[in-house]
Amino acid sequence: MTAVQAVTGAFGYSGKYIARNLLESGESVITLTNSTDRANEFGGRVQAFPLSFDRPDDLARALDGVEVLYNTYWVRFNHKNFTHADAVRNTMTLFDAARRAGVERVVHISITNPSEDSPLEYFNGKARLERALVESGLSHAILRPAVIFGREDILINNIAWALRRLPAFGVFGDGMYRIQPIYVEDQATLAVEQGQRRENVVINAIGPETFTYRGLVETIGRLIGANKRIISVSPEVGYLVAKMVGAATGDVMLTREEIEGLMADLLHVDAPPAGTTRLTDWIREHAETLGRTYTSELARRYDRQSAYRSN
Repeated sequence: MTAVQAVTGAFGYSGKYIARNLLESGESVITLTNSTDRANEFGGRVQAFPLSFDRPDDLARALDGVEVLYNTYWVRFNHKNFTHADAVRNTMTLFDAARRAGVERVVHISITNPSEDSPLEYFNGKARLERALVESGLSHAILRPAVIFGREDILINNIAWALRRLPAFGVFGDGMYRIQPIYVEDQATLAVEQGQRRENVVINAIGPETFTYRGLVETIGRLIGANKRIISVSPEVGYLVAKMVGAATGDVMLTREEIEGLMADLLHVDAPPAGTTRLTDWIREHAETLGRTYTSELARRYDRQSAYRSN
């Protein structure tokens, strides 16, 4: 019987690149997704099953015969329709279903610097899930990216979008907190490599370049030809501006917790790079299109049929 690889969210962003990598390697792939009808590039090559967290037996049946589960499922912020607490509970249900189904290994996407002591739900939720995975007894690889960039990314694109449209760009405080973006295809390669192994590992999945946040904004502006004045603003003022942009676009551009996580330097680790693609090189290649249109997180959540737009 041919081994099957399962990817959560293969019709979305990072999961798509993992699924593509697996298919190109000759693997049989299924996806667990909340968007079973979303347009995708795989056609009938990737069978879709619902992420039926409320029906754990169905979830376990969908994972029957799966060798490796690649888990990218998460939510970026709390919302009336989804919360970090829901995502933690749902992911624990997924891990338990994988254990019951006899899945051999889980490759799980986490975040840099998770901590159960963190006051930030994103980081303490990720830490709780790491512990749950370890305690499950499943063979696992935990990948900890800071920020993932690529053609469907949100953060880098929307910084470029703001630089193209605003007379100045505000960074929170001095902007000297750091960020280490990894290319989505590099992360996919790393995930698939780890899926072939069985030793338990935790890897800081960071790229080869480290930026201060101010330096990142300056670099994006320079490379897309949208040099703007960079000014320091308080977190409160920065959040207010982001909220105004969110109201204008029908989205949540940035949350208070995301600002706190940035300023606490939680998107930086002292570790060797796991990816090789330089963000600066990627921006040069996509300078004409990056930031031409705004990318909405909520639009992706509400529209479960359209493929993600490339920047």
